[in-house]
Amino acid sequence: MFVQVIQGQVTDAAQAHAALDRWVEELAPEATGWLGTTAGVTEDGRFIALARFESAEAARRNSESPAQDKWWHEFSSVLSGDASFHDSDDVVVDVQGEPDAAGFVQVMQGAGNNPERARELMGQDSELWADFRPDVIGSVAAMYGEGDYTMAMYFTSEAEAREGEQKTPPPELQAQMDEMQSLSSGPPTFFDLKQPWLYSPS
Repeated sequence: MFVQVIQGQVTDAAQAHAALDRWVEELAPEATGWLGTTAGVTEDGRFIALARFESAEAARRNSESPAQDKWWHEFSSVLSGDASFHDSDDVVVDVQGEPDAAGFVQVMQGAGNNPERARELMGQDSELWADFRPDVIGSVAAMYGEGDYTMAMYFTSEAEAREGEQKTPPPELQAQMDEMQSLSSGPPTFFDLKQPWLYSPS
């Protein structure tokens, strides 16, 4: 899988949402290899999207499309500055339910000092985590650069996510959390998408 992370500050969340709706309706049918997009705008106007493709080649073909170029110029009009992009084919997906049914998505961005170990930890004890946090129905993590990452966590609802955050994990899961935190180069940045825009091929 290949993921492109796109982010920027928007001037009008409704216009941004309408533009993505239009992309899915008009351009997605021709976007070979597109697997889905998770996007949204935080309460302070920060836009972020994770567009998933089968491969970097599929994403490149899409980006070179004249229709895509025209759409992007239109979408850019709702940005108050330049957008930033991160491309990654180092992607870890963990699905426990149906992410497109998520009522709340939290995106985290940060940097770590040992991506290999972080990847190992993310792949451990999926069943234990599912039992402990049934509110988490999936995650997608994209790693790039020198340990940088963007990770989307899909929750059944914000209320259940907040309740889950207060639970004390069993010792083995707490040890994983502590080790993951020790691998971080600093506190992550959070994007709370209270009304996530979730798209998949029809």
